[in-house]
Amino acid sequence: MKAIILAAGHGSRLLPLTLTTPKCLVEVGGRAILDHQLDAVAAAGFDGAVIIGGYRIDQIDAHLRAHDGGLPTELVFNPFWSSANSIGSVWAARAYLDAPFALMNGDTVFDPTILRTALGGDTGGVALLVEPLVDAGLDDMLVEADGTRVIAVGKHLVGHEATDRSLGLIVSHGGGAYAEALRAVIGEENGIHAYHHAVVARVAQGPGVTAVRIATGAHWQEIDRPEDIALWERDHRP
Repeated sequence: MKAIILAAGHGSRLLPLTLTTPKCLVEVGGRAILDHQLDAVAAAGFDGAVIIGGYRIDQIDAHLRAHDGGLPTELVFNPFWSSANSIGSVWAARAYLDAPFALMNGDTVFDPTILRTALGGDTGGVALLVEPLVDAGLDDMLVEADGTRVIAVGKHLVGHEATDRSLGLIVSHGGGAYAEALRAVIGEENGIHAYHHAVVARVAQGPGVTAVRIATGAHWQEIDRPEDIALWERDHRP
């Protein structure tokens, strides 16, 4: 299984840190977000990683060349990074979507145990890693699940009751369900402005998506704002 890391965006909410640096190279605990991710991917036993870049991709390329951690990596350019939403990066990765993959946002750091959970549970289709919802944050991607079956996904679940929040970590052990849903969503009017979770929502309406809950105490943090960096560093002091 390969990891697909969506790292094309600008990260305007992290300004001025991203004024001259791509978001995935912003340092958390003295190391780039991307390095945290690649180390966790390697520790979990993935075969390699595909990084989808856009904003200042030349810096990502130089960083990968200078930081060989032994994990095979490929860098793919998303030419729509400044005009499309995150679904544009998934579209740039479409050649990798029929084989087993774990797709994640390039601004999220995970404990390796979470990625081992993603790698180990073969649900026979598409799965979404979630954790039980306690308090919904402004930027949370919400999930309604009935047991292990995903019912709905979105930032605003009108007519649904949120039970979990998404880690933005999507897993497929092979097959065309996710790729077919991607083509359907991006082909709709304004489809390029969809969040990539809209693809998961489409699969949930058809073949189905399994909700995989992470272990209690497993840490992850989306790095959207400077205070998010402080939260991760607080929980991971040497």
